[in-house]
Amino acid sequence: MYNATDMSQHIEISICHQSLGLFEGARCIQRYAVSTAKNGAGERQGSGCTPRGWHVIRAMIGENATDNAVFVGRRPTGEVYNRALANAFPKRDWVLTRILWLSGLEVGKNRLGKVDTMRRYIYIHGCPDELPMGIPLSHGCIRMRNRDIVTLFSLLCSPVRVLISE
Repeated sequence: MYNATDMSQHIEISICHQSLGLFEGARCIQRYAVSTAKNGAGERQGSGCTPRGWHVIRAMIGENATDNAVFVGRRPTGEVYNRALANAFPKRDWVLTRILWLSGLEVGKNRLGKVDTMRRYIYIHGCPDELPMGIPLSHGCIRMRNRDIVTLFSLLCSPVRVLISE
């Protein structure tokens, strides 16, 4: 459906390798370790899975946020993540520093109906640095180290397509 070679810049996320690559044409210019969904790959709303297929970054949020800035509902809370805050809210799924909100491009696969990536609020986002990368542990999103999401964010030229594959 979408051909990566047609794009000057795109992202490829491998669920099996737990990695994210930023590409300029066919050349990978940056690679990062990530953490995708603990529940594996899948598109259904409420599944807690990471959706596959072609997406586009719908919104880039947090450009001027400090490192470890806490977001809830894509809005900064004014909090900065630290150990005391983590201890006070041990069950919180931390969204930190930057958010790249994804929207599916493949109708019936990851767009519209019960498989809509955007309505599932699937992001590429920062997380607490003590959480492991390279292990699927998220609730559906793609987690990155804070320094990595800041670097990636700064390199992107909108619009950017994202391919998520197993």
